Amino acid sequence: MKSKPHAVRAACLAASAALLMPLAALAQNIAIVNGKAVPQSRVDNLLHQAERAGQKVGPEMQAQAKDQVVLREIFAQEAEKKGIATSADYRAQMELARQSILIRELFDQFSKKNPVTDAEAKAEYDKFKAQVVGTEYRARHILVEKEDEAKALIAQIKAGAKFDELAKKHSKDPGSGANGGDLDFAKADSYVPEFGQAMSKLKKGEMTEVPVKTQFGYHIILLEDTREAQFPAFEEVKPQIVQRLEQIKLQSYQESLRNAAKTDYKFAQQ
Repeated sequence: MKSKPHAVRAACLAASAALLMPLAALAQNIAIVNGKAVPQSRVDNLLHQAERAGQKVGPEMQAQAKDQVVLREIFAQEAEKKGIATSADYRAQMELARQSILIRELFDQFSKKNPVTDAEAKAEYDKFKAQVVGTEYRARHILVEKEDEAKALIAQIKAGAKFDELAKKHSKDPGSGANGGDLDFAKADSYVPEFGQAMSKLKKGEMTEVPVKTQFGYHIILLEDTREAQFPAFEEVKPQIVQRLEQIKLQSYQESLRNAAKTDYKFAQQ
């Protein structure tokens, strides 16, 4: 007789658990549409995709995601009711979508397993920096078509005429003429060889004594200043370098898969 209360208690607990099970299941769903449950996992997946795309997930986006998931279920049910899921066009699009998702996940996994290290980024930075280091020259120039015209302008400058004013008036260079011939700072090898060589031989404040002939015409060059080439600090350009190296690694991986594949297809771009 003493066991009856225990039996009753156990029965009550079992009944309570049975009643709570549908409530637990309901907690995993955000809605019921035409008798079909819409699980919370769909909302979670949608928000996860937004985060992967770099979007900030907040309360407003969470609410929008729920609305979208429920609307998708409503629309999808209608599409299935009309038999769209059995059409050839639908199946073809689903196959493309399946491949796209697989490929995206494949490349994401590769990138996560093969991250760009700080050492790799620094080595790439040093390589670029080595190409940039050297002397930069700030010069002005006047470009004219004929040698005699250039010689006459040199004579005027030596007589006291201002270089920048003559450049504004006579230079045929549309880029610098309006600015008094100012070319700003640049390395010598950024100009055509004849110009760069003549400019690099000048000292600060000096002007070419004879016109410098290039493919563009005749130049009078005035060197105003020099400095060591400027280059940004590693931390300033690290994100761009990492992104570039990630792309290079991924392209190399894609190329290795293509080369390893056994196929009779001939790619247009090798």
